[in-house]
Amino acid sequence: MATLLIVHHSPTPLTSEILDEVLQGARDPELAAVDVRVVEALDATSDDILAADAVLLGTTANFGYISGALKHFFDTTFMDCADRTHGLPFSYWIRGGKDTTGAEKAMQSITTGYSWELAAEPVVFVGELDDDRRQQLTNLGGTLAAQLL
Repeated sequence: MATLLIVHHSPTPLTSEILDEVLQGARDPELAAVDVRVVEALDATSDDILAADAVLLGTTANFGYISGALKHFFDTTFMDCADRTHGLPFSYWIRGGKDTTGAEKAMQSITTGYSWELAAEPVVFVGELDDDRRQQLTNLGGTLAAQLL
């Protein structure tokens, strides 16, 4: 069974809703052959990445950067994983209050350092969730999971 690892930092009710939308897509009954593992960024380890067939990352944009929790995840796994996960399919979502530019740049730079391959269009936005954004997030989870079938 293929494994989709979702590593996220969802500290608020709004970011928890975002995660729920992503999971709705990833756990669609038609995708039941994919094992979806959800791990908070501060708890995720190198073993989690090495056991995954794809990774979906989620973060808030804080002070122009990715969350400290997701940065910690990257910092603690890079040495073990970067040379062993070349080409790993991934995507991400970022939600900011006012701006996501720095967080997007960081995400692109860090995942380039891992040599991961972007496999689905990221969802990056500011503000609240609307129906269109919810659909994009559901599609993100479903798209990455479907690629593992």
